[in-house]
Amino acid sequence: MHAAALLIASGLMTLPARAELIVLAAPITGDSYYGEVAGEIFDFHVAYAKAIRAPDQVLILTDEAAYERYAAVLGFEKVLVAPMADIWARDFGPSNAEDPVYFRYTAAGQGGGYSGQDDADAVQIALAELTDAADMTIRATHFLNDGGNFVDDYAGNAVVSTKFLKDNDLTEDEARAVLQRVTGIKQVAFIEADEQGGLEHADGVVSFVDTNTLVINSYPEDPAYARQLRADLERGLPGVTIHEIVTPYDGSEIYDERFGSACGLYTNALVTPERVYLPQFGIPEDATALALVRAATPREVVPVSSSQVCKMGGGVRCMSWQLRGAQAAALLTYAASERTRR
Repeated sequence: MHAAALLIASGLMTLPARAELIVLAAPITGDSYYGEVAGEIFDFHVAYAKAIRAPDQVLILTDEAAYERYAAVLGFEKVLVAPMADIWARDFGPSNAEDPVYFRYTAAGQGGGYSGQDDADAVQIALAELTDAADMTIRATHFLNDGGNFVDDYAGNAVVSTKFLKDNDLTEDEARAVLQRVTGIKQVAFIEADEQGGLEHADGVVSFVDTNTLVINSYPEDPAYARQLRADLERGLPGVTIHEIVTPYDGSEIYDERFGSACGLYTNALVTPERVYLPQFGIPEDATALALVRAATPREVVPVSSSQVCKMGGGVRCMSWQLRGAQAAALLTYAASERTRR
């Protein structure tokens, strides 16, 4: 029996039933792409990690050069040397926290272009090498999809943009059957993304803040899209309650035009069994969004400042890979064993 499995079986490495392991990925030290914002990413990671409350736990993947800096602030038990070439762990990580599965990370996640798919594959392979080293049992499928384009409530409901159909050359019925087989969901709504030609992720449009409870962006400047979005959700997810949230989108400062901005998008929240970690942007609408989400869910709603990173096209959910149960315990066991080697 592998060490992780032995510890799990013996009860020495366990997580509470409703705990979530939230995994973040730091940029590689000296990466020129992140050079101008590396400090802001660090500040976001630290503030976010400090906001994560038990039973939820956090683990940050860094390179050797950044390890001491993160550990000095957060503690060595929250840091693992496992360099990743991308910070958006949601997108290249496995989907489904309870029974994770690798979809193939798409070229769009690396900005597209001639080498986009090769770059995306390389990013995902680095994570797969870590999950293999940690003896984690994670399934894989050849179907293309980013983690940011799979939003579910862990009760059988999911929202996916139609980019999944286009990327895999599937009809809606075929795509539904694939997702039901691969992820175990029962119902799925396919929506048109509110951007075309970019990432087209569903998690910038909708968020399940509770079982059968969905929060969606408001689009006062595009009522036709807003009507179609609601119609697609109601058609694909009968019985799901839909709440519209204030959406003060701000695209005035964009770090990379290929990825747009997530500033003002409260739907990019991270939801765990106990909590909703809600993005905040230092604007008056923050309080309105907090009040709406608190009214829509019995979970504790924890505000997390995202103003440092939203200009890069993502936020709280985009940064986070989620794990539960045996797979979370296996990764924590591996991280602990790596610490003893240092």
